[in-house]
Amino acid sequence: MKNNLQFYRFKSLFFISLAIASIIVSSWQSPAQAGTLKEIQQRKKLIVAVKDNLPLFGFRDRTGNLQGLEIDIARKLATEIFGNSESIQLVPVANQDRLKVAIDGTVDLTIARVTITPTRSRVVDFSRYYYLDGTAIVTDRANIVKNSDLVGKPIAVLNNSTTIASLQFFIPSAKLVGVNSYQQARSLLASGKVFAIAVDRSLPIGWRKTDPKYHIFPDKLSTEALGIVIPKGQQYEPLRELVDRAIVRWQADGWLRQRIEYWGLQ
Repeated sequence: MKNNLQFYRFKSLFFISLAIASIIVSSWQSPAQAGTLKEIQQRKKLIVAVKDNLPLFGFRDRTGNLQGLEIDIARKLATEIFGNSESIQLVPVANQDRLKVAIDGTVDLTIARVTITPTRSRVVDFSRYYYLDGTAIVTDRANIVKNSDLVGKPIAVLNNSTTIASLQFFIPSAKLVGVNSYQQARSLLASGKVFAIAVDRSLPIGWRKTDPKYHIFPDKLSTEALGIVIPKGQQYEPLRELVDRAIVRWQADGWLRQRIEYWGLQ
């Protein structure tokens, strides 16, 4: 079992390193041209990468408008800079492009459920955290309510995910079933091929808005801080400082907590 755990850890770190290396190469080929705070102010528009398919964080309502916690944060930052929440351009991005668009200058900031990690911090800067997420177990079976109920049972987990190591530690006898997406994992759960899914806890909170059958284990397997991605470089330091000051103030005055509760992410 120890050898399996070491293998999964090595495999996860290997693929993460490959992804970061790819981003670094891309940044060499396309020098960063994201706006400094002064340039953003002169442009009179903040450009932010967001998600448009992630319930509660960044998604489209029935009329096609973007909404969610991270959309609120992006618009609040526009208000901080311009006094107007509409002085903003929201750019939907895929998960694999969240760092790249900040590095190559396509956007000024990325607010797209990006976890702050040492590896990512080598190629981009992060703001203070605005939300603490974590990995948890979700299931649709009423008789499975705790980790011990999954001993020897199949659990879906994203391929090459760092969650693999957490599962091996907390539920060492579980049978891990690799998937390429959470949609695939949900399909396996619905068909009975797995008993549960290891997932970022905030995601099934969103799933339950339309499908209340999902039950989330109360204990997290890990805790992860989400931060705003800012391009690296001394020229972007005033922008990072503005973002950090804003987050500190929102945490102190309760605005951030109010928006987290509004979206049901507490």
